[in-house]
Amino acid sequence: MLRFITRAPSMSAFLGATALIAASLLPLPAQAGSFTFTPYPTPRPLPLAKVTFENAQGKLMNLAEFKGKVVLLNIWATWCPPCVEEMPTLNKLQTLLGGKEFAVVPLSIDKGGIFTVKSFYQDNFIDHLPIYVDATTHAVDTLDILGTPTTILIDKQGREVARTLGPQNWDKPDVIAQIRHYMAMPGPAPSKPGTHAKTGVLMHTAAEVVKPAAASR
Repeated sequence: MLRFITRAPSMSAFLGATALIAASLLPLPAQAGSFTFTPYPTPRPLPLAKVTFENAQGKLMNLAEFKGKVVLLNIWATWCPPCVEEMPTLNKLQTLLGGKEFAVVPLSIDKGGIFTVKSFYQDNFIDHLPIYVDATTHAVDTLDILGTPTTILIDKQGREVARTLGPQNWDKPDVIAQIRHYMAMPGPAPSKPGTHAKTGVLMHTAAEVVKPAAASR
């Protein structure tokens, strides 16, 4: 059984997720054997910098930091049985593909925070997934998440190319092949020094940083 988040979604989110909800109500074994993402006709922009969370050390991060990688963003919680069910396959997927080109980003919305997720990982032998927690659940609204688990495939440009609602077997060959397809695509063009990157961060060369300080003496 899926866990649905009890909040009032936007109309666009509701209409866009109707087909996903219907599909996700099928039993897991029927889905898992042949599941692959159905990509959108055109990738959708994401508010990457607005999706904030903490890592295992309590450092504040956001999704923009993963730009340049293919990302499998999984919104989950330890109190969600379907989330728990698929977590070992996400762990295996990260083991197989994780690196410079790809990352599983399991974003927990547990109110208990880092300690709750860390204990879950230890108890369930999750040894390759990083810890990311959004105890505020702000990401749920920012990304129009209707229920857990929701998984979003993000390309190297930081765009959403597909999403699914409900548990899946993420280490299946068809899924791995589909992710490799996006991994083989080119990443974003590198930002030039002294210009605004697309994430909204101003980049400077070392010389540009040093010169104003020297002039102020």
